[in-house]
Amino acid sequence: MESYKIVRPEHLNHYGYLFGGFLLKWVDEISWIAASRDYPHCRFVTVALDQVEFHQSVGQGTVLRFDARKNRRGNTSVSYHVDVYSDDLTTGTETGIFSTCVTFVCLDAEGHKSQLPAEG
Repeated sequence: MESYKIVRPEHLNHYGYLFGGFLLKWVDEISWIAASRDYPHCRFVTVALDQVEFHQSVGQGTVLRFDARKNRRGNTSVSYHVDVYSDDLTTGTETGIFSTCVTFVCLDAEGHKSQLPAEG
């Protein structure tokens, strides 16, 4: 699944660069949407991000492209690998700025782990 965000002034720290927490929030949200679309009747919660390492600073007005792909499926959990790119609209070039793997677990109505449905 692909998605885009634009970095606005409210996303910046006092040095004028993107707060890492906003990027993590977007990664979590976009990968949750991908999981929820793949398994529409599951109630997912995030249980892990495998690595958090920012490769490049990001300034105001930058368009970010998020690419979330299913990585691994277990009995009650599923993981998505997410790559984030800084998209230069003037030149059409992209630079990888972040990647991680986000793991979700499916819960039942009582909050207990629940089996993922069979893939069809």
